[in-house]
Amino acid sequence: MVKASQVLDRVLVLEMVRVTEAAAIAASTMIGRGDEKAADAAAVEAMRAALNELPMDGTVVIGEGERDEAPMLYIGEKVGSKQGKGPKIDIALDPLEGTTITAKAGPNALAVLAIAEEGNLLNAPDVYMDKLAVGPGYPEGVIDLNKTPTENVNAVAAAKGVEPRDIIVCVLDRPRHEKLVAELRNIGCGIMLIPDGDVAGVIATTDPDTTIDLYMGSGGAPEGVLACAALSCVGGQFQGRLLFRNDDERKRAAKWGIKDLDKVYKLDELVKGDAIFAATGVTDGSLLEGVKRRKGCMTTDTVVMRASSGTVRWVKGEHRKFK
Repeated sequence: MVKASQVLDRVLVLEMVRVTEAAAIAASTMIGRGDEKAADAAAVEAMRAALNELPMDGTVVIGEGERDEAPMLYIGEKVGSKQGKGPKIDIALDPLEGTTITAKAGPNALAVLAIAEEGNLLNAPDVYMDKLAVGPGYPEGVIDLNKTPTENVNAVAAAKGVEPRDIIVCVLDRPRHEKLVAELRNIGCGIMLIPDGDVAGVIATTDPDTTIDLYMGSGGAPEGVLACAALSCVGGQFQGRLLFRNDDERKRAAKWGIKDLDKVYKLDELVKGDAIFAATGVTDGSLLEGVKRRKGCMTTDTVVMRASSGTVRWVKGEHRKFK
């Protein structure tokens, strides 16, 4: 039997970079144009084309919805040039994380991709997830989704050796987070509100330069799996609980094998074993620079990580032939 690391060795890390670069470059043509759908469609088309050039038997397990609801890179879609013959790879992707950001030329839009051996990524339904994340260097269990935001901030502050007011929490700027923001401000900690892009928000907890200590709040469950793929490569802790607004969403979860609807998932339950994560900036952000067009050249900024080796590579691309 081929081991997971051997399976992923057949899909080179740099090939993942080429895939996210292609999506980011395509999406960048729509920056500031005010058309979210067109920006997403451009990224999807480019990412699919790049994936289909790879010698693998790939399956999209985290995509843009189910087949009947999403015409582009849907859950269950097969990609790769070696269907039935190549290594079986599960793929989580978001060709454009931050469609609104891109349409409005805001910060932190990314093209994102994660791969793992077949069966090692949670088939998360397209519902909301309550998320809690902290960067590396803390004792296991320092965060607990069953505790209050105040208790989690106090625990991280104590582990870091600082006061709660010295902690900075990243939160999506949404009306549903009003109570969360009010509680955090009541204990005096800093809050970084972001308009979109919670994959970048979770990953920011791993980079000391961002000064972000914690990520809290609800966002898409698929994005939670993508963020965990990155955390599995560089360290950190994550907990997530699926949130259901109606019976249709509960039925969707059951369809994908989710039995315990109240389960709190930890990082190693969302992403198992070896994984590769890649992200290319579409617009400038805290993690990556966006695509830049200069005379005769286009530049990209990408981060690619691998869990088994703990390797993080920052790849600056110069593209001298482009449409």
